[in-house]
Amino acid sequence: MKTDRDNFFDLVYQVVRLVPRGRVTTYGAIANYLGAKGSARVVGYAMNAAHILPDVPAHRVVNRQGLLTGKHHFRTSNEMADRLKEEGITVKEDCVQDFATFFWDPALHLDF
Repeated sequence: MKTDRDNFFDLVYQVVRLVPRGRVTTYGAIANYLGAKGSARVVGYAMNAAHILPDVPAHRVVNRQGLLTGKHHFRTSNEMADRLKEEGITVKEDCVQDFATFFWDPALHLDF
């Protein structure tokens, strides 16, 4: 039986699938877009398992300061940064450099 939490997680994954290559978004931006402002932590819970879903680019979701707070949920502690670097995003000390340039806000780019 699917719970409301499962449905919310599915909505989170739908949004994350739409984050363009070479861009990042935040837990809070996703929560805000989904009408759950203040629920960034719940988005984080959804993302904890998302890295194992092959079609969810979980590496593109960071905290509001650009920190790779979800890196410990990947196979290695460097995988998240490595995947972002492959997409042209510079990461230093687990933080996206020039974060504002790479930030993608679903509220500005999506209509669903």
